[in-house]
Parts: sequence; structure tokens; C-alpha cells
Amino acid sequence: MENIKTYDYVNYQNPNISFEISRMETIFKNRNGIIDSPHRHDFFTVILAKKAQGKHIIDFNEFILDNLQVYFIYPGQVHQMIEEKASIGYAITFSHTFLAHNNIPLTFIDNLNLFKEFGNHSPLKISHNQFSKIEAYAEAILEIHNQNQSFKYEAIGALLKLILIECNHSCNQENTQNIGSEHGNHLLINFKNLLNKHYKQWHGVREYAEQLHVSPDYLNRIVKSLTGKTTKEHIQCRIMVAAKRLIYFSDKTNKELAFELGFSEPANFSNFFKKHTGLSPSQFKKAN
Repeated sequence: MENIKTYDYVNYQNPNISFEISRMETIFKNRNGIIDSPHRHDFFTVILAKKAQGKHIIDFNEFILDNLQVYFIYPGQVHQMIEEKASIGYAITFSHTFLAHNNIPLTFIDNLNLFKEFGNHSPLKISHNQFSKIEAYAEAILEIHNQNQSFKYEAIGALLKLILIECNHSCNQENTQNIGSEHGNHLLINFKNLLNKHYKQWHGVREYAEQLHVSPDYLNRIVKSLTGKTTKEHIQCRIMVAAKRLIYFSDKTNKELAFELGFSEPANFSNFFKKHTGLSPSQFKKAN
């Protein structure tokens, strides 16, 4: 069993709360500067870093924590923030329940292409003017969040959408604008859903294409146009994320890892892992 520290609720003191916003400096103060261990959330997290110094590790990818950055963390991702001093900014968390109650469809989140379930989790770097606009929305959310008024969470939901839309406008996503049709976005979402369910069994593009009733070439063209990565790269990234989590957070043998991830032989798994990391599974665990 994976031994990963997991936060199941947005607010551990009240499981019914589905949205929270906090100042990063307050979180740092409350933790007395103590660094949390690698962990994951069963909810969405947006980190708006106005001033920050340190590093942020997401699914074993390390990023320099810097000023004017926005991080988007999808439910289930393993991450750890290591601050050299108290950051200035905001941490926003919300659950699927919050989205549903405020009529924000999950397709809206998916179509923004901000939250990456696997693969590239690089922070969004934005300008001072862009951050000022986003910060104004965050401050408005803080003010409403601390009040007890009618339609409180509906107002917060509207402001959250504005933050996400503004971040989306700030993205330099030339590749993701090539197709952008409703059909293309729908196909990509369905592919990602299938990938999360079947990555252990289906390692080839053809299985996904057949299930989606399109040709492998067409699926690859749509996926690459919308994400900048091929279908095969997405499949390999998903397997690698699962492999790294299992290696780091469990005591499974190489044979057990290979079997769980759908490899016919342990050697095939080891070769696959070393090809993508330059390390054997045992070397990766020791290095991390």
C-alpha cells in the first residue's frame, strides 16, 4: 500500500467546507516555518505567489519558487513546497463539490488546460499588471469569505472563475489554440479519462483510439495540437508518474512494480524507467 500523506478535505476541522483561501504568509506562520512532508490533496489547489523564494516539487519535478508565479495542482498530485522564508501570496483550495454546487462544470476546468494531471507542471509566470488584477480578485474573495452573507459561495465561485480565466489569458499556449474546437476538447478530455483508468493495462495508442472510435493518427493529431505532446508521450508520462509514486511511497519489489504497471517482465519495466529518468528504480529511490 502506498504510504502517502493525504489531505482528504479542504478543511480538516469541518469536512462540509469545500472552499478555502489563505494568505501564504499566514500558512507559513501557523506552521512555524516547518516544511510539510510530500503529500497530496483530494481537491484542487491554486497557489498565487506574489513574492516567494525556495522550491516547489510536484510529482518529483522540481521548480524554483519565485515571484509572480501561479501553480495549479490537480487532485491526487504529490507535491511539497519548500520556502526559504515566508512567501507573500494566496493559497486557494476547492473541491469537486464546490464546483458542482456553483454550477462550474469540470469541463470548464479541463478546457482551461491549467491543471495538469501529469507531465509538465511548470508554474505560470505572469506580469505585475496581470498579477495585480488577479490579486484584486483574491482580496475580494478573502473579504467575502470572512463574511456571512447571502449567496456567499456563489460570489466566491464567480470570482474564482475570473481568476482562472485571467490566468488562462496569461498563458502562452500557442500550441493549445490550433484546434480548440468543441469536438477536439471533448476528445482530449475523454482520452485523459480513459488514460487515468487504463494506463496500467493499455500502453499503446491504438487501444485508446479504438475505444474513442477514431484512428490513432487522428487522436494523436488532436492531442498534440491541444497539448503540444503526442498521445504516446501522455501515456508514458502517466505511467512514469505512477511508477515514481510507487517507488518512493511503497516497498514493492521491482517485480511487483512491473506487474502492477502492466509490464510483462521486470526487465522491461526497468529499461522503460531508466530510459525516461537515467536511473534504475532502486537508484531513483535512493536519490530521492
